[in-house]
Formats: sequence, structure tokens, C-alpha cells
Amino acid sequence: MAEIGLRERKKRQTYQNVSDIAIGLFLAKGFDAVSVAEVAAAAGISKPTLFRYFPAKEDLVLHRFADHEDEAARVVRAARAGVGAGTGVSPVDALRRQFLDGLSREDPVTGLNGAPGVLAFHGLLYGTPSLVARAYEYQQRSEAALAGALGGTLAARLAAGQIIAVQRILAQENWRRIAAGETVDAVRGDAVVAAEEAFGQLEAGLPWLRDMGLTKLTE
Repeated sequence: MAEIGLRERKKRQTYQNVSDIAIGLFLAKGFDAVSVAEVAAAAGISKPTLFRYFPAKEDLVLHRFADHEDEAARVVRAARAGVGAGTGVSPVDALRRQFLDGLSREDPVTGLNGAPGVLAFHGLLYGTPSLVARAYEYQQRSEAALAGALGGTLAARLAAGQIIAVQRILAQENWRRIAAGETVDAVRGDAVVAAEEAFGQLEAGLPWLRDMGLTKLTE
């Protein structure tokens, strides 16, 4: 992969810095109590400049998920490439392995993370209606990207909706239990079992993904 240019690196760093400053303010004062102008001032940029980076106030928070938006689609495409090389697995199995790997690493996106900052961030996200609504738009884009990787048919769109929903519900359950006071170690075993069962149900309910050769899927 070509090295990212200096301009692109600086742009990404600006996105990250502004988002981190905004989230710090939101956690300290509440999402609705902080204005975009206040975020811009704290970040040392103008309000119009901030909106060039983040079209909506909610995007300042959802930026943390930016790299994950097409992650499921990327996992499926990599699995497809592996089939061509003789090392691939089914889409659902590839996504199952990815989620289990995330659990083993305590990736915040799986909900299995007890760091105070992570718990506070998820509390902010799930406790703010406008952020929940914006997150739904994010999930729709994730579904669309995954559906495209699965072939773009109606069946692919239905499958993508189920898969993204499973990932979301599993993550929310892990976060809910840890936020309620359980330790990561206490939740980990159940989280693995729940993920195995959930992806097993997806595999059983979507036999065309299990049986269909990924090399036949549309790019």
C-alpha cells in the first residue's frame, strides 16, 4: 500500500484532534450543553472550518467509528480474495472470526472493554438521542457497504442487515453488563459463547452464504 502523504496525515490528525477535544467537552458538560462554537474555539479553529471537517455536531462523536464503517465489507472482500488463493472461508465465518478476535483484544467496538474512558464514551453515545439517530445512519452505510460486498442483491441486503444487527446487539450487551458493574473477565466467557451462537445462527439461516463460492460474488 502506498505511503499516506503528508497532507493526508495532517488532515487525519486534525480530524482526530478536533474530535477528541469535542468528546472531552461533551463528557464533561453533556452533549447538548456544548455548542459547536465552543468546540471550535477550544480546537483553535473557526466554526466554518469545523463544519468543513464535520458536517454535523454528532459527527464529532461518530468520527471514532469512521474506520469501522466499511469494516465488515472489507472483511468479506478479504475472505473472497482468500478463496481465490485457496485459503478463504465463508463471509459469516470470516466475520465471526473477526468479532472473536476483537473480543480477545478487548476492542472497544465489541463492547468488551472496561476502560473508564470507553465506558464514558459509550454512555454518551447511547444516552444521547441525537447521537443514537446519527449512529443509525452510520449503521445503514455499514449495511450498504456489506451488502455490496455480498453481491448487491435483495438477499445480500437482507443478510447484511442481519449481520450488522448481530454485531451491534452483541456489543451493546457486553457494554451494558460492564457499565452495570461486572468486570471484563466476568463477561468475557459469556461474550464468546454469545458470539459463537449468534454467528452460528446466521450461518444456519443464510445457507447461500455458507455454500456459495465467494469467487462468484459481484465485485
